[in-house]
Amino acid sequence: MRVIESCAECLYKRQLRLTDDQAYLAEIREIIDNRDREATAPYLVYRFNQTFRKYFGKTASYEDVKKQYNGLVLSMENALRERIEQSEDPLLTAFSYARAGNYIDFGAIRNVDEKTFLSLLERDDFSAHDLQTFESFTAECAESKSLLLLADNCGEIVLDKLFLEQLGQRYPQMKLSVMVRGGEVLNDATVEDALYAGIDSVAEIISSGVAVSGTVYDMISDEAKTALDNADVILSKGQGNYEALSGQGRHIFYSFLCKCERFTNRFQVPSLTGMFVEETE
Repeated sequence: MRVIESCAECLYKRQLRLTDDQAYLAEIREIIDNRDREATAPYLVYRFNQTFRKYFGKTASYEDVKKQYNGLVLSMENALRERIEQSEDPLLTAFSYARAGNYIDFGAIRNVDEKTFLSLLERDDFSAHDLQTFESFTAECAESKSLLLLADNCGEIVLDKLFLEQLGQRYPQMKLSVMVRGGEVLNDATVEDALYAGIDSVAEIISSGVAVSGTVYDMISDEAKTALDNADVILSKGQGNYEALSGQGRHIFYSFLCKCERFTNRFQVPSLTGMFVEETE
């Protein structure tokens, strides 16, 4: 999903909120104006972060908010698991929670609000298209030996764990793996965060090998490429992974909330609408 002009301007405005250093902003503008035609937002943000470190030594730390939301969702884990197991369709309910968790995104949302997050957990407004995609997803899982979940944010990854628990119970023949970021970037989940969430109890953890807020195939490690190339089923979480991977000829299921104008316009839905999209080869 290449960066169009409106996205480029949005990315630039985010940098304006960080600093008024004119030399830095000029270099950011140069990166944007000279970007490759197929450049994606996660790749440009990676370039921005490299430039930010050159000028200011380090990028902003999200350690506190990562702890906050990992802790919040872990404190809810047992209650949510009980609600999942008592629901009419535990797998669908767990998926609903995991998709709602995509709200915890300090890159796309300026003011992540705990009250809004909790309200999203109470929604189960699946569209007819969502349910059709879910039916296709479960049919693929029933015939497959492996699934790779491309994770996104902290907090959200605890809900991913609850979903993978249900997935493993329904399809015990599948090997479950989770790919996380290869370094600190925004509030995205890393190996350390995944271990803290306990997701290793239900799935193998794989590092992408690079601190990019999306799965940019040309940049990830050979191990990550092998995992992506060989997975029978791929479930991609979040806008960044969609931006990085869509349109590349892979069969991928994408789950995310629409959190910016580009996505609400593309899918013709209100802000924070949950999407479940299947892209075939």
